Amino acid sequence: MAHVDVEMPKMGESITEGTVIAWHKQPGDEVDQDEILLEIGTDKVDTEVPSPKGGVLAETLVEEGDTVEVGTIIATLETEPEAAGGSTNDAPSPTEEPAEQEEAESETEADEADAVPEDDEQEAATPAPEEAASPAPSADEVEVVMPKMGESITEGTVVAWYKDIGEEVTIDETLLEIGTDKVDTEVPSPAEGVLAEKLVEEDETVEVGTVVALLASEAEAGSVTPPASEEPDETQEAAPETDEAELPSTSPSGDGAVRDPDEPQRPPEETIKRRGDDGRFYSPLVRSIAKEEGLPMSELEALEGSGRGGRVTKEDVLAYLEEREEAPAAPATAPERPPRPSRSDEGPPARGDYTVEDGPSDEALRQQYGDRIEVQPMDRMRKMTAEHMVRSKATSAHVTSFAEADVTGLVRLREANKEAFLEREGVKLTYTPFFVKAAVEALREHPLLNASVEGDKIVIKHDFHVGIAVAIGNKGLLAPVIRNAGDYNVTGLARTAASMADRARNKELQPDELQGGTFTVTNIGSLGSLMGTPIINQPQVGILATGAIQKRPVVVENDGLGDAISVRHMMYLSLSYDHRIIDGAMGSGFLQRVVTELESFSKDQDLF
Repeated sequence: MAHVDVEMPKMGESITEGTVIAWHKQPGDEVDQDEILLEIGTDKVDTEVPSPKGGVLAETLVEEGDTVEVGTIIATLETEPEAAGGSTNDAPSPTEEPAEQEEAESETEADEADAVPEDDEQEAATPAPEEAASPAPSADEVEVVMPKMGESITEGTVVAWYKDIGEEVTIDETLLEIGTDKVDTEVPSPAEGVLAEKLVEEDETVEVGTVVALLASEAEAGSVTPPASEEPDETQEAAPETDEAELPSTSPSGDGAVRDPDEPQRPPEETIKRRGDDGRFYSPLVRSIAKEEGLPMSELEALEGSGRGGRVTKEDVLAYLEEREEAPAAPATAPERPPRPSRSDEGPPARGDYTVEDGPSDEALRQQYGDRIEVQPMDRMRKMTAEHMVRSKATSAHVTSFAEADVTGLVRLREANKEAFLEREGVKLTYTPFFVKAAVEALREHPLLNASVEGDKIVIKHDFHVGIAVAIGNKGLLAPVIRNAGDYNVTGLARTAASMADRARNKELQPDELQGGTFTVTNIGSLGSLMGTPIINQPQVGILATGAIQKRPVVVENDGLGDAISVRHMMYLSLSYDHRIIDGAMGSGFLQRVVTELESFSKDQDLF
């Protein structure tokens, strides 16, 4: 027997520890490689940890609820020598670190032809049955893998395929679109060729590094047979569906186990399938939870999914199971979601529990409003924005203060330099970098605006990670984060802001670029608004909105000769802040510091 250590995994650059939420296996339980061992959580994300090897869970070294540092050994596995890396003759030396052993083993499994000792060449020439079922791609095939979209992102969902099997693709042409809970991203083709095979369906969620498609070279293009139809094969639909992990079985359960004849059997129609009769896809995680909890397919299909296209998510299943436990006497028929209580009865939602619910059917809406209406379903980004905004209003006590700034000097500075700036830097000189610069200077003097509230504690951040709101057409807003904005001058801020805005609109942002902000600036003036009352981007405590710049007649002092009326470039600013920790005096003081900074720019200032 060999020992394998299970460590607390690293889930992001800024994550140094994790909390054990629940153990899915107990000491003595058998586990397969990649089977879920436990669930861990941080303040950013909850993650299920798969077993690095197959074997028996020998010992759990951390209890549920314990918080430990990344890299801490939290469990040990007892594995057979074959599971640890082959025969005893091939086992790594005791001095190798576990991570090095795993890396060596993965290389061995990926390319057996180069790793098998000479003595075993005869035996290796004939692959085992399970190896023959999943042959490696030929030399003329290219694998397309689920890309890594950030340190804390471990999986992605295929939102849409842009190419069909048999279609030619050029290098960097978009193959598919993938999504996480933060951002949707288009995946370019890594090579030129023909799409030979799709290994992951739309709406399916897989781990980073999973092969999602195969590309054939032009030489093999003739062997690629495009699908005859978009519709599913009727003969395949007629056959009972099985999960990839299921084995042939004569038992009604279909899971490969021999059952006691007296043991209650699950009806065949309640087998948890990948797709329901309504066509909805059920991810492996959802199906695993349903199977473990004894949730039949009929109940799973009755759930209202909160995911993209009504897909049932892990949270939907767990919420339903919790409701079912609280009401054990519920009838056996398919459940109906209880009616949502009125606002006057329910009070504000608790932090983190608001989700966008499915609305009435199109037919019901037409009966209510008539036929002269158009019903548009919310897309995924709009749903996430709605949930985040309502959650923010329920979390923070919002207050908004306003100020006015004379930015005539700033306007003249930009007009005098914009052409030279574009020629030298390759990006347009907008007002946004000036606004970010002014906000950072104000944050230096009012650090409480660069904080977050964690229970009864205030966490003041000494790094200025400023989010800039970017409009994505009619789909909503994203707020990519300029990290360490205090280290940049106006030129550096201009280049960084332009790059982020462009990549946000082209779905090229990484999820990590949308996290970790400490303050947000939204330039609503670029859309024509004079002023606004923005909603705080949680867990931040402040957001600055800059209105449109307009020429207006204003009263100015004329060098001791009295007041005079002059035409100046004026703009309004508004600051929404969390009144739990920031009072009106501090909010107004911050705004006045921003005004002072903006009014300090002049035409003669050197930008370069």
